[in-house]
Amino acid sequence: MAERQVAELGAGAACVGWNHCGRRLAAGAVDGFVSVYDSQSQPSPSSKWQAHKHAILNIVWLPPDYGDAIACVCADGTLSLWEEVSEDDQLPTWRKCKVTAYSDGQVKVYELLDSLELDKWQLQAEFQNITDPVSQSGKPACTSASIAWSPRRGESQQASFAIGFNSDSPNFNSCKIWEFEEAHQRWLPLVELGSPQDKGDIVHAVAWAPNIGRPYEIIAVATCKGIAIWHIGLSAESDGSLSTENVAVLSGHDGEVLQLEWDMGGMTLASTGGDGMVKLWQANLNGVWHEQAVLDCNVSH
Repeated sequence: MAERQVAELGAGAACVGWNHCGRRLAAGAVDGFVSVYDSQSQPSPSSKWQAHKHAILNIVWLPPDYGDAIACVCADGTLSLWEEVSEDDQLPTWRKCKVTAYSDGQVKVYELLDSLELDKWQLQAEFQNITDPVSQSGKPACTSASIAWSPRRGESQQASFAIGFNSDSPNFNSCKIWEFEEAHQRWLPLVELGSPQDKGDIVHAVAWAPNIGRPYEIIAVATCKGIAIWHIGLSAESDGSLSTENVAVLSGHDGEVLQLEWDMGGMTLASTGGDGMVKLWQANLNGVWHEQAVLDCNVSH
């Protein structure tokens, strides 16, 4: 198969994200600029603007229901939301819809009031990433947070997400799954992903795998000890809790894991690290996880 260059990222590119159909790529840079590439056109960006004054740490596209829009997370703790708009015969431009900031370790959930107006958001809930209210103590010094929403959506499926922190407080760090309880309109912790000796480890990245017919969910959590692969049961145990099993810990990156992404089928996990390597991981028919492929981004082609 012939290779084709779809984007030429400039120096300082820190994070990227494909849109839902894989035809548009958004890239965030250390200088705060965002570039958008269209795979059907030239490798140069179709749009480029400065979204923040500091480095962009993560960039994601909103679901297609909300048009062409992206969210950017900055190193100074701010989050901005940008929407592509077209007026008459003018070229499309990107406008800022929302900016919020946090650095206190709080989990804040915002609800969109009107799907046609991305600048109208309401704070739905705010809580700390702890399962034991007794351990609630002050505000931790938080460097970053990693969050992954459940890909499963439906009328019978409650909204849920997994989140872990990089902070100076072990109680906040460990990855936990939260689910929205419709009856009382509140978020409740479902389960904590971590063994007793690992629960205080700093979390660098979290990724929730799409589920196509599996009797369990799969979540990948990257810490200083590697990438942990977790299986979470779909049905509650006799005591009301969900079963969890750490089926693998993947190592291979020299340094911190920066980002985790699953493919659309939830079968292949991609990881990037500070060592400039991209690794693909898969499980064989016996459920044993192994390194499938490696891409060295430090090598010029």
